[in-house]
Amino acid sequence: MWIPVMISRLSMWVFVVGVGFASLPVLAESPTSQPTREMVAVEGKGYLEQVDGYPVLHLKGSPEEMGYQHGVLMREHIRQNVAFLLDQNPDEVIEIGPLKLTRTMIGGMLNGVFADKVPERFMKEMNGLARGAGLPVQRITAANLIPELFHCSGFALLKEATAEGRLLHGRVLDYGVNLRLQEHAVLVIQEPDGQIPFVNVSYAGFIGSVTGMNFEQISIGEMGGRGQGQWQGIPMSFLVRMVLEQAKTLDEAIAVFEKNPRTCEYYYVISDARANTAVGMKAVPEKVELVRPGEPHPLLQSPVKNTVLMSAGDRYQALSRLVAEGYGKFTQASAIRLMDAPVAMKHNLHDALMVPGQGIIWVANADQEGSPAWKQRYYRFDCRALLKSRPPAIAPHDAAKR
Repeated sequence: MWIPVMISRLSMWVFVVGVGFASLPVLAESPTSQPTREMVAVEGKGYLEQVDGYPVLHLKGSPEEMGYQHGVLMREHIRQNVAFLLDQNPDEVIEIGPLKLTRTMIGGMLNGVFADKVPERFMKEMNGLARGAGLPVQRITAANLIPELFHCSGFALLKEATAEGRLLHGRVLDYGVNLRLQEHAVLVIQEPDGQIPFVNVSYAGFIGSVTGMNFEQISIGEMGGRGQGQWQGIPMSFLVRMVLEQAKTLDEAIAVFEKNPRTCEYYYVISDARANTAVGMKAVPEKVELVRPGEPHPLLQSPVKNTVLMSAGDRYQALSRLVAEGYGKFTQASAIRLMDAPVAMKHNLHDALMVPGQGIIWVANADQEGSPAWKQRYYRFDCRALLKSRPPAIAPHDAAKR
């Protein structure tokens, strides 16, 4: 997933752009066949299904109910994921982007730091998850705080920059392949009581978010900067979750970061498809700084109209040139290809293209050998359709086999 530390400048792209790549493979923009949906298991108001073979977890209810549903329905994946993250070869050095950390170091850094900083509703959800998975809540909490150590990249595209006249929002998650999170990838469609339903590109056992969109047409992706140890605020992945649950407009999404205590340096791309706008955000404990579409910044001096571009050095210059050359030609297929190398880096864990105005999301994950996400299959999900209907119930004889 994600690590905030020792990255000297902006190691990311945030674009609201249009580029055409006619020579690259084309994905179906409007698939003619319906996805194959198979019910796997049911727990209370929640259930687990497979959509074209990809696990999609539906959670609904109170924090405790959603956590318990998650824990029961993904129990084995959660137990395997947590065991590898916290226990496997504790003194082994793991390379995550520029970092070299052992699991003992990770656990030591996180132990107790966030005990009083996680919002109560999320602690209740993690308690329910731990109970459902049959694990101590301390282990679930420790695993859920690991995102506070990770960092990535992302982009958004206003409708003027696209061929189809829809806002497109992409995100590249570049760290964590060595932690084998891709083996536990799951798309979560969540309906919290009293909150906005949302979609979270996630992993078994994690309740926070680094990539997601809600059903009010807000989408968000996180990118990391510097400041390891500046942990006196709400962990990043929970702030992102708060945006997904609470924000109906871009201003409301920004307010989540402005009105709550923040941790170390992070960058975000937040999009509002209903208003056809987006923003690049730098958030540090002391302040929040915004870059609006087409605005220059001291580190971003080649802006393009109707775009927000955030990157560094030669990468930024190349991105700006490509955006200017291809402006107005973006389709979902060509936007996906923007997440190929060199935009994606070695540890490319997942890529997602969100079309929040339609409730569509495309997701690719690294494979089990660590080959980057951009080389893998992109799965297309019509999240509105998945929210409105459910697959047939499991026949009793089929359920007995699982």
